[in-house]
Amino acid sequence: MFHASKLRSLFALGLFLSFFTAAHAGVTGTEFQGLYQMVFDWTTGYLGKAIAIGAFLIGAFVGFAKSTIMPALIGIAFALLFSIGPNIINNMMTATI
Repeated sequence: MFHASKLRSLFALGLFLSFFTAAHAGVTGTEFQGLYQMVFDWTTGYLGKAIAIGAFLIGAFVGFAKSTIMPALIGIAFALLFSIGPNIINNMMTATI
């Protein structure tokens, strides 16, 4: 069985390795560059805008049906995250230290 000190050590090692992997995530795997660009273009283009507007409209309709504003707010939050999220992720992955 693992003791707490061993679990903390394994967690620290996993955290360190995840940072090391994230630092190299933007410069390796060129075979997936076409797929990445296609998905990025979809999410930042008209498909992403349509999904964001759809999320808002569905949230508004559900909120109207339930007489509460919470689904509409969740739809707005989803639409905002979907519209600005790809650019944030792209900037995080291409940032240099």
